[in-house]
Amino acid sequence: MGAVGKADEPADGLPEIAFSGRSNVGKSSLINRLVRRKKLARTSSTPGKTQQLNFYRINGEFYLVDLPGYGFVHGGAELRGRIGQLARKYVEKSSQLGAVIQLIDARHGPTALDLTMIDWLQESPRPFLLVFTKIDKLSRGKLKRQLDQVASAGKLADLQFVTFSAVSGEGTDDIWEWIEPRLVARESGAR
Repeated sequence: MGAVGKADEPADGLPEIAFSGRSNVGKSSLINRLVRRKKLARTSSTPGKTQQLNFYRINGEFYLVDLPGYGFVHGGAELRGRIGQLARKYVEKSSQLGAVIQLIDARHGPTALDLTMIDWLQESPRPFLLVFTKIDKLSRGKLKRQLDQVASAGKLADLQFVTFSAVSGEGTDDIWEWIEPRLVARESGAR
């Protein structure tokens, strides 16, 4: 189900886990890998294709929510601003949102926009997990150097993270292990 405002969002009270990140970072691919379906969430090589909140009900028990990517969007600054507001309002106001998974392209490390989003998430009461995507595109040595560089920069040093490959599925179990207790906490009304 796609939503462009509160009135379009599911009203069944099921808990939700949102996926955030820049355009083309792999949010849809991660959702597909988590649910073991190749085409549940639409993927595209063109950045900025997701322009609404996409809710995927999983086993009738909870939703995975694909947020529009930030950064590049076909349609210019006005559309980018509107999409950003949609995602921001959802994360700030959704009573069903239990946690956010923030994706970062491992090849490039966190961008300025990623760091802004992480700052915002740190100020939010919602738990979040960093997931470094596209690790299959780096050698093990280069991935280690990239993660060491991120840790030594200090800003992300104390944050929990998982590395993930949509190709091999590496990291999928770790992400589920992080998600499951947040769903239970959300269902019980706790944070």
